[in-house]
Amino acid sequence: MATPERAFETTIRWPLRLTWAGLIAERATRAFWPLWSIAMVCLALLMLGLQQSMAVELVWAVVIVAALALILAGLYGLWTFRWPRRADAVARLDATLAGRPLQAVHDAQAIGIGDPASRALWQAHQARMTARLSEARAVRPDLKVSRNDPFALRYVALMGIAVGILFGSLDRVGEGGTLSPGGAALAAGPSWEGWIEPPSYTGLPVLYLPDQTGESLDIPQGSRIILRFYGAVGRLTLAETVSGRRGEVPPASDPEQQFTVAQGGRLDINGTGGRSWDVALLPDAVPSVALTGPSETSFDGRMSLPYRAEDDYGVESGQARIDLDIGALDRRYGLALDPESRPAIERDLTLPITGSRAEFSENLIDDFSQHPWANLPVTVSLQVTDAAGQTGFAQPVTMVLPGRRFFDPLAAAVIEQRRDLLWNRDNAARVGQVLRAVSWKPEDRLFRSEATYLQFRVILRRLEGFAKAGISAEQRDEIAQALWNLAVQLEDGDIDDARERMQQAQERLNEAMKRGASENEIAELMQELRDATQDYMRQLSRQAQQQQQQNENFDSAENQQSMQMDMNDLQRMMDRIQDLMEQGRMAEAQQALEELQQLMENMRVTQGGEGQPSPGQQTMDNLAETLRDQQGLSDQSFRDLQEQFNPGANQGQSQNNQGRNGGEGQGQSHDGQGDGQQGETGQPGERSLAERQNDLREELNRQRGNLPGQDTQAGQAARDALEQADRAMRGAEDALRQDDLAGAIDQQAEAMNALREGIRNLGEALAEAEQERQGGQGQAQGNARSAERDPLGRSPGTGGALGGDQDLLQGEDVYRRARELLDEIRRRSGEGARSREELDYLKRLLERF
Repeated sequence: MATPERAFETTIRWPLRLTWAGLIAERATRAFWPLWSIAMVCLALLMLGLQQSMAVELVWAVVIVAALALILAGLYGLWTFRWPRRADAVARLDATLAGRPLQAVHDAQAIGIGDPASRALWQAHQARMTARLSEARAVRPDLKVSRNDPFALRYVALMGIAVGILFGSLDRVGEGGTLSPGGAALAAGPSWEGWIEPPSYTGLPVLYLPDQTGESLDIPQGSRIILRFYGAVGRLTLAETVSGRRGEVPPASDPEQQFTVAQGGRLDINGTGGRSWDVALLPDAVPSVALTGPSETSFDGRMSLPYRAEDDYGVESGQARIDLDIGALDRRYGLALDPESRPAIERDLTLPITGSRAEFSENLIDDFSQHPWANLPVTVSLQVTDAAGQTGFAQPVTMVLPGRRFFDPLAAAVIEQRRDLLWNRDNAARVGQVLRAVSWKPEDRLFRSEATYLQFRVILRRLEGFAKAGISAEQRDEIAQALWNLAVQLEDGDIDDARERMQQAQERLNEAMKRGASENEIAELMQELRDATQDYMRQLSRQAQQQQQQNENFDSAENQQSMQMDMNDLQRMMDRIQDLMEQGRMAEAQQALEELQQLMENMRVTQGGEGQPSPGQQTMDNLAETLRDQQGLSDQSFRDLQEQFNPGANQGQSQNNQGRNGGEGQGQSHDGQGDGQQGETGQPGERSLAERQNDLREELNRQRGNLPGQDTQAGQAARDALEQADRAMRGAEDALRQDDLAGAIDQQAEAMNALREGIRNLGEALAEAEQERQGGQGQAQGNARSAERDPLGRSPGTGGALGGDQDLLQGEDVYRRARELLDEIRRRSGEGARSREELDYLKRLLERF
């Protein structure tokens, strides 16, 4: 009968042997991985034949270093390697089995040997452990050495030997070779390879010279030829006349040569397997550019100049240069003096982002309205450059530099004097005289408001002061910017001039239709009419709310005879006018425009609210009252300033000034709850200007706390504008306390501008709130529109629909707007100074649309 020990030996013989072998492999791997890694790197270098392309001294140095590295790695492995014992293998195998049966079968019974029952129990335990040995399996060795090799150098060595096997040969270990396709064939005798690399901008492929079977080659100018000779040096040589090289030229038998093709000629490879070609150059044509039509100008002065560019391989860059054509000027008045030296206007031409640049048409879009040469004759020159550095020029064109047109006589006069000032600083005194003459008797409705008149007077006073002391370039630019802002305000007006702006827009559109203006100009004027009409409708709506109580007693017959229109009706009528103009039916369009003018004269806006004005409307009324008070206080400050320099000048104006001092700025409440103090200028006990300014500021702060619509963008803009007005009022108060009337007038003008901006923004916020309130009425799911908006800031649709029926562009010509946006994207994409991320984003936009 076999003992448990013998059964143990028979059962685990092979699992134990395999576990022991794995343990040996594990310890050998951890000890000798540096040795065979270095050996694989050395073998890979020999298989690749790199020793033949290196100097002999360098080869010997590498051999010595490699030998030392191998010796050190071997010694390190012998020092760290420990041969595993059989007991180590048994312990590893036993640790994988439940109950450690290998150790159990070797145990002896310690107690109860004389007890038959105890001895029987021990024998049963031994038999059970022996039976469990049948489950023994060889333990897999752990060959990972990542802890000893954190940089994975062993894989670098493995990759090197793989490259040597794929691209090298074991023959090169003793004989050497060259890392190249077909190395075995090249080793048999002299051979060569060559490539022709055309310039990258041509987009042509690289040519492999051995595959060129013809006797001639047509090569683009600037191509690079690379030749490699294999075999014994001197068996193959090069002879060529296409590079035009002079001076130090490498030997004709040099194993590797490269040069650039600069001229036509001959290319010969002499020797076994050599070839010859006649080389002809493909010339790179000079790029060309030309204007394709006259410039077009939008109503706000933006110029669009079409041009076309061509090149055989593509245009890389372009530039427009605009020079003053002084010979074509009418040198009179302010232009009689020689102009100050100014650099020419230079703008980069817009290039297409996608598609070919070999032939394209684009537009140069820019706004030169504020440039001193605006509306003066200039010479426009275009030039384009290709990748080879060649530049092509367009025929210079003489034209009037487009700029914004001003129809208001006073605004046009201000712009003309601004041009004269920028023409030459010596015109400063003359400009001041002309402006003073233009502003003679301002009470004849020359200025639309006291605010613009005050701004005009401040600018004139500063200009005359600068002219006496000798105006500098910085002062000139400051006055020029102020004159431009004043002219724009005179031309466009403010919120109180909405009706006049609408009438002017109608007159301009009517005039453009009569004189047969271009389609783009009519579209711009039509958009201007839309904007002015919307502004007028908002103002008319506010007036209707104020007069609602007074109109409650109108009889129904009179209401039926009144022309009632809403914004949708106006929008449809203007769309009809534009459709008629696009169809070329100008007579009908002009008649429809006249009907629109008559309807606007008689219309009354239908309002849904009843009863007392809303809190928002009451706040707007209070702000308007504050604006009138501030304007009256500013008028009084200006009259006091005039009295300082010219006593008695205001005595004849006392009657005209009555009622224009804004309630004397006494801080009375505008909601009807305060009585204020009454008094006339010059009466005893009258409050000082600084105190009245402080009262106005406190009243403004009270009204700021009652602003509605604070959660909207327009409401926040209104709050910011009123905060700016508060700061300006505080500055005016401080200036008045220091008797600085001129500084106070400047601060008061800034406060009035901020107040107008705040009123405008508040009106937009109330209009948005009213539109959202009315838009949800009559819907199946409720009477109130949700105030929530989606992540893009859009109002949710009605009736559960996604989106709404709101015109996203608010009546704007969709196609014209899209074209303008696309032109702007193209212009920005052509500006090389922008960041790469922004240019990539613009490129994706152009590819998408």
